[in-house]
Formats: sequence, C-alpha cells, structure tokens
Amino acid sequence: MGKPSIPEKVKLFTGIITREEHVNSLNTILKPLGEIEDLSPILEFDEFSQYYSKEMGSGLKRLWVSFRGTIDPESIVDLKLISNEIEHKYSREGKRTINIDPGYVSLTNLVLVTTKNYSHRIYLGKGIYGEVTLIYRKKEGFVPLQWTYPDYRTPVALDFFNSVRTKLLAELRYRTA
Repeated sequence: MGKPSIPEKVKLFTGIITREEHVNSLNTILKPLGEIEDLSPILEFDEFSQYYSKEMGSGLKRLWVSFRGTIDPESIVDLKLISNEIEHKYSREGKRTINIDPGYVSLTNLVLVTTKNYSHRIYLGKGIYGEVTLIYRKKEGFVPLQWTYPDYRTPVALDFFNSVRTKLLAELRYRTA
C-alpha cells in the first residue's frame, strides 16, 4: 500500500498577457504574489492568439515572471485566487488590462492553473483547475504536450522554464546540504 508523502517545494511563476503600459510596473502589480526573481523576454501575443483582443485590445505583450524562493504546490490554488484579485484591481470598465496565470515549475513538470475546466484538467479546489502543460525529460529539458498552448511551445518559453527549473534544483540542493 502506498503512503502519502509531502511533495518537494516548487517555483512559482506567472504568465502575463498585457499591454505595454503594465510591463514596467510588474514589481508593483505582482507584489502580492511575491518578489520577482526573473522575467522572460517579451513576445508579441497577437502572433499566437486573438483570444484576449476583444477584452484587452491589440498589441498585447506576453512574458513570464518567476518569483524568489519556493512554495508548497498546494498553495497554488490560493495564489490563483490572489491573481484574480489583482486582475480585478487593474480592470477598467469591467475589462481586464492584465491577464495573470500562475503556475509552478517542479523538477518533473510545469503545472498551469485556471478557472476553466477541460478534459485534460483536474479539479484542485476553490473553483481552480490544474493541468500539466510541460513535462521534463532529462536529455531534452521541458517538452510540450498535445494541449500545450502555442506560446508555451516557443524557444523563449522553454528556455525560460528550463532556467527556472535550474534555479529550483539549486535551491532544493542548498536546503538539503
């Protein structure tokens, strides 16, 4: 019989989709989630999707942000609820000006959380669902899955998340040394 175990700590990140005006204010905007450790290069989100253009306009920027330290994986549900509050705070006339999608990087995968259910997602609690978006392979690094969003498949994203994983590995080794 298997015995429940406590999972290793993970690194929090957020995917950000926003207009240019918020990019330089991310330290302030994301402060409730923690201290920013690193930012990915910025991509033009419109090259991947028009999904948010009706709500947020065109010319949207896509980047990812990682945070200092580690978190317990189960805290991701509450962090998603905090990100929803931040989105609401910065909305104008009922429309978001920034989309914040938290997730975490573990040594084996990248988990993205959302309020939207779908066939490949599992319920985590408090109206939040999770999906494994990338898996880690020893010789390849992070690799996408069938349902991985196009922007998460880019070399920019994969390089960023491999870098976040490297930092996680160093932090976990430091704790046990």
